[in-house]
Amino acid sequence: MSPRVLFVSRERFRLPLDGPQKRKWDAVSRVVEARVLAAAPEGALTRDERFHLVGPVRPRPLDGALYYALLPWRIASELRDFRPDAALVQGVHETTAFLLARRFTHARTKVIIDVQGDWREATRLYGSPMRRLLNPLGDVLGPFALRRADGVRTISLQTSALARRHGREPLATFAPYVDVEAFNAEPPVPLSETPTAIYVGALERVKGFDTLVEAWPSVAARLPEAKLQIVGNGELAGLAAGLAASFPTRVEWRKQLVAHDVARAMDSSWLLVLPSRSEGLGRVLLEAASRGRALVGANRGGIPDVVQHGENGLLVEPDDAFRLADSLIRVLSDRDEAERLGQAARLTGNAWRTTPDQYAEHVERLVRDVLAG
Repeated sequence: MSPRVLFVSRERFRLPLDGPQKRKWDAVSRVVEARVLAAAPEGALTRDERFHLVGPVRPRPLDGALYYALLPWRIASELRDFRPDAALVQGVHETTAFLLARRFTHARTKVIIDVQGDWREATRLYGSPMRRLLNPLGDVLGPFALRRADGVRTISLQTSALARRHGREPLATFAPYVDVEAFNAEPPVPLSETPTAIYVGALERVKGFDTLVEAWPSVAARLPEAKLQIVGNGELAGLAAGLAASFPTRVEWRKQLVAHDVARAMDSSWLLVLPSRSEGLGRVLLEAASRGRALVGANRGGIPDVVQHGENGLLVEPDDAFRLADSLIRVLSDRDEAERLGQAARLTGNAWRTTPDQYAEHVERLVRDVLAG
């Protein structure tokens, strides 16, 4: 009999699912009876037989606060109605909400905390300045949630080390599901004539986007032919707009692309840059690696799990705009070097490749291990 599993996160899902999300959750639902408690984008459906979501509220600053304030009651409702055997909960705040709900309802559901990054940096480096007020709370909730959870899942060497520093050995370590289908549907294409870097991700301080903005004028001055593609949106969108205005023919900014179009954008680039100050793993690195593109990333978090300096890419220290510019110039000025790094990155992408069924098997094994314990 398949175990019942409640999945809890702050992730936003658009119903009905399609593409990679549908493949992932269809595979998971073949091995466990799944219920997903999460969020939905504005104007989207919020409920089907598997997903119970909440849409955003206005004004925007209240959205996150209300989500977490109401989360224990939403979880308690699922514990009573769905009666899950186990829960896989992403994040320390969400796990704390689950522990409160479990106490209210006297449920026996086992909880697995899904550690996908450093919770201490989630409020310090992400979102609006108002989130900084939550720093002390996050510092306390992290160790509390880790100690009280029935099991721990991590995604990288960095997140595993973080769990161990608080006395918890992970039950399992495996990467988030990466939709490689769109990135492996066709063989990688040769590098374009124009040396181009691409950034794909949230425009937030946690991703070091401001460091990239600081570094790019130096790259542009030393490599007049170089271009930058930016794909993403967030609190630092104004910096993207300003950079595109300053370099109208050499910086292109798009707020969002579907996976297929991201793959095509990567094909027109020579490298992917991810200068994050904190990163659990960096799935966009695996996507770019699958397209055979060199990787330039910060030497922080789970990024060094993927980027081997001098082999498939280059590592620089976070916040070092000067070194970041040098690394970008090193690759963008040398086609042979970009090709060499990209070929090695392609091997990295293949090594990390996970099918939906393989990901589902990892989840099932994790759940059964915690239930057996």
